[in-house]
Amino acid sequence: MTANQYDAIIIGGGHNGLVAAAYLARAGKKVVVLERRHIVGGAAVTEEIFPGYKFTEFSYVVSLLRPEIIRDLELPKHGLKILPLPSTFTPMDGERRGDYLASWDDHDLTRRELYRHSPKDAEAYDEYAPVMARAAKAIKPIINLIPPDPSSLHPRDLFNLLKVGQYAKSLSEKELYTIAKLVTQSSADLLEEWFETDALKGTKAASGIIGTFLGPRSPGTAYVLLHHYMGEIDGAFRAWGFAKGGSGGVSGSILNAAKALGVEIRVNASVKQVIVKNGRAVGVALENGDELHSNVVMSAADPKRTFLQFVESRYFPEDFVTSIQNFRTRGSSGKVNIALSELPNFTALPFEGKGADSALHRGAVSISPSIDYIERAYDDAKYGQISKRPYLDMIFPSMIDPDMAPPGEHVLSCFVQYAPYDLEGGWNDEKRNELGEAVISTIEEYAPNIRKCIVGMQVISPKDIEAIAGITGGNIFHGELLLHQIFFLRPVPQWVDFRTPLKGYYFGASGAHPGGGVMGAAGMLAAKEILKDGNW
Repeated sequence: MTANQYDAIIIGGGHNGLVAAAYLARAGKKVVVLERRHIVGGAAVTEEIFPGYKFTEFSYVVSLLRPEIIRDLELPKHGLKILPLPSTFTPMDGERRGDYLASWDDHDLTRRELYRHSPKDAEAYDEYAPVMARAAKAIKPIINLIPPDPSSLHPRDLFNLLKVGQYAKSLSEKELYTIAKLVTQSSADLLEEWFETDALKGTKAASGIIGTFLGPRSPGTAYVLLHHYMGEIDGAFRAWGFAKGGSGGVSGSILNAAKALGVEIRVNASVKQVIVKNGRAVGVALENGDELHSNVVMSAADPKRTFLQFVESRYFPEDFVTSIQNFRTRGSSGKVNIALSELPNFTALPFEGKGADSALHRGAVSISPSIDYIERAYDDAKYGQISKRPYLDMIFPSMIDPDMAPPGEHVLSCFVQYAPYDLEGGWNDEKRNELGEAVISTIEEYAPNIRKCIVGMQVISPKDIEAIAGITGGNIFHGELLLHQIFFLRPVPQWVDFRTPLKGYYFGASGAHPGGGVMGAAGMLAAKEILKDGNW
């Protein structure tokens, strides 16, 4: 085999691409990963934006990473360490301003806190948590199923359809109804059936709108909430965590595992086109003019780059191309990363003096005082505007991993919704400043000292996510998790088994089943299907 001849070429060095490469190499294949940037990891990277301050620029928490990937690739041996986020703190608004709602990774502590606000909600929580946990556990097997094409009589599809039927048969009637309701209901309707405390409903509803161009009252957002509820660390349902070294620590551990298995990594290697001969993908041409050849090419880029950019449309059926063109990838989220000289002091749970802190800084801080608050933020975005008072999900990585900032100083990671990709007038420096100001002024309502703490600030819009991470539309999931874009409809009906209409060309990214998040499932499943096909 020549230097530029491989068994498999992986386009894109995000976590799914690295996972796929590692599984293929584990099976003895010669694999190369091609990454357009100077660093692998895709949207799961850690970079030093200001001297001494390290940021997880895009993705910032971890919990969906599949336990079997952690085990199979021995990721802890290769540097993976998950540090738990012990709490979520929500400062309250309106008549309750100055108070807060906290939840903990301890059920009894959370129940006691809820009882302080509403005895009814404390009782309901004891029922809600097991119902959601059962629903998440019930739907979890679907993650590792290859979605069948229900219109196909191919033995592979019939077998997978049988597995879906067996899975459905194993569920109780109550579980089936719960799942049917969750995939069609809005997160607001779901939560209003259970709870009465505004901050509780707002904080939980926020999980249903992350990465979608929808509000909490939009049908389908209850499924997105469930998708995030499936978070696992080491196979157990727990709070979301932060990887040692940031999200780059997750990608770094997969990278180390892949390298140990013999995977070749090329950075600054932007792919121009997939080479097709006799109706089959046989390699790639790079922007620098180099050509690499292989038996298999797998794209870990988003669906639109995979099918509309890397390959000429004449190699795909017309209806397939149309479906990809219509696949919804509108980004709705931004990220603001802030270097701090000291911690912001929240009036709801204050501390005394510089260098001090309160328990809230070791967990997540959610600016989501009510469902109506988030819905109003969505109203701005619907008409092409930055939310004036956005939903914010914040963590202080330096409080969990002190290596993220200089001694005594801190970094703040702010996930922001809504920042629409299709902003009226387009994104420019003025609009980025507007987004940054919206974030700071919102935090300032709850932590008045925030401005004097700021050493530096990085504002990332969906356009920046597209430009930097190479994700079309800046959608953090490579495509919204909508009912018509999940399971056997993701990304295109009849082509959901990680194969494509072009022989030898595979697709294993977040735009494929089972969806987005730092999960790795798409890369793992795609690699397993590639190995089944035996194109060697």
